[in-house]
Amino acid sequence: MDTPETKAPDAVLPALHALRCVGAAGTARLHEVTGLDESDLTSELIDHGAAGLVTRFPGDPPCWLLTDAGRAADAEQIAHELDSAGARGAVEVAFGRFLVLNPELLDLCGAWQLRDVDGVVSANDHRDPAYDARILDRFADLDRRLAPVCAELSAALPRFGRYRIRLAGALDRAAAGELEYVTDDLASYHTVWAELHEDLLATLGKQR
Repeated sequence: MDTPETKAPDAVLPALHALRCVGAAGTARLHEVTGLDESDLTSELIDHGAAGLVTRFPGDPPCWLLTDAGRAADAEQIAHELDSAGARGAVEVAFGRFLVLNPELLDLCGAWQLRDVDGVVSANDHRDPAYDARILDRFADLDRRLAPVCAELSAALPRFGRYRIRLAGALDRAAAGELEYVTDDLASYHTVWAELHEDLLATLGKQR
């Protein structure tokens, strides 16, 4: 069996790359990000730890974090994946379209968290269902415009397909009354959007 040291450079390692996009995380969070079984993720992370690519921090539950070597290994793998697939141009175009939508997402998150009533700005206490419904409708409209961007990305590199599932799921839960799935949960629309942004930057080797 291939180890992290011998695995082909274009074989993106799911747990390693997920940590690159989300930061320190436990296997439950990584399961949400990757869709992979927690036992498989644990096995992969143990291998990465033995190779010096991740560090395990004890806790309940424990979490994992990339080392400098892990970050470098992931960068090599995703760059090779991108070029081997001939997908750099398509991902660059999709990223440009994503950046056009990104300021709107930030504005909507601000409108969800804060309200301006007669010039007085205060936290949105979510006691006005009509206001929240209007903002959720705007999120849904933004999401419809993001969907073709996600389709372009998943056509270029199939691993991007997971984001569409997670974003749609977060909006569905928010619409069903679980309002934390807009901005306040690790699986919220805003959080998944931020992870997609980070993944695009990492894939293209760009800085914020």
